[in-house]
Amino acid sequence: MKISDLLDSNTVLPGLSACNKSGAINELIDALSSKLDEPTITSVRQAVMDRENIMSTGVGKGLAIPHGKSSQLTETYAAFGKLITPVEYDAIDGEPVNILFLLVGPKSQNSVHIKMLSRISRLLNSSAFREKLLACNDTDKIIELFRSEEEHFVRI
Repeated sequence: MKISDLLDSNTVLPGLSACNKSGAINELIDALSSKLDEPTITSVRQAVMDRENIMSTGVGKGLAIPHGKSSQLTETYAAFGKLITPVEYDAIDGEPVNILFLLVGPKSQNSVHIKMLSRISRLLNSSAFREKLLACNDTDKIIELFRSEEEHFVRI
């Protein structure tokens, strides 16, 4: 499974307008509403917020990777967003967040979930890649940036 395969024009949001952490997370979860019914969205929202309450998913460098697992999901879903204005996120480095990557999946697929989180983290750890994402406001081009970056890591 590739990260870029989980993204589409509905789930890439280059202009998140949220003014706080929960608003940003909720905008990303709402982007999944074209793929999931309302009870499942509610379950996903609860799972992600429960995970966030355990420990912030703000990993530093302006990046957050909110995630969660729900028994109502049968497959993995993702959404990517860039905030217009960075928000306080209780990140590990104390800096505000401007890039978020949401990952949600079934409780039954823990190893897939961990593997995908690792891939997302590895890709977004590259400052050059983050700069490319920050400079791009076109949904299709952002998806292509993820595809290209994944191919680069496969070759390494």
